[in-house]
Amino acid sequence: MTQEAPSKSVRTRERILDAAAEVLSRKGYAGTRLTDVAEAAGVQAPAIYYYFASRDDLVEEVMWTGAHRVRAHLEEVLAALSADTEPRDRLLVAVEAHLRYELQISAYTTAAVRNAGQVPEHLRERPAAEESAYSRLWRELFRDAQDAGQLRADLDINVFRLLLLGSMNWAVEWWNPRTRSLDDLVRATQDMVRHGTFAHP
Repeated sequence: MTQEAPSKSVRTRERILDAAAEVLSRKGYAGTRLTDVAEAAGVQAPAIYYYFASRDDLVEEVMWTGAHRVRAHLEEVLAALSADTEPRDRLLVAVEAHLRYELQISAYTTAAVRNAGQVPEHLRERPAAEESAYSRLWRELFRDAQDAGQLRADLDINVFRLLLLGSMNWAVEWWNPRTRSLDDLVRATQDMVRHGTFAHP
């Protein structure tokens, strides 16, 4: 059975969202104007109100989508691993999946991370629920490695998890592909996890 192509309305809405994610990731919440989004999407600015009641509704949808998609991406990456993959190796795979998705694949996730502290509180509620689910996914990864005896006995996995996610998310502010490759960044972050958490004989 062939899948029905999305309607013109659905495609236009998606194009507006894509444009908003790109503008929001570059200019931030305060600097994002609907005229910029409309220009990037190839529509007239008033047309945006057909799909979103306000600028804030559009921003909230971008933020939620970014948080949702990075979680779904990581779940897919982990599900594709072989069943005998060691828990500590799953952690290293998760580090790479997060960084590549955040910095290279999805403007939505870049926008969500970069603007988490900029948007008004009422725009944080729905994205925050997705972020909590994502954090739980990482907590399970660390707990599985700990239960397998693969992490240092003295490691506080909750503190390290928060430090790791915070440092990876902060990379959207300083990482420059012209001065440091993404491969190098992934390796350095994996080394931080490897040497900072793994139990050694």
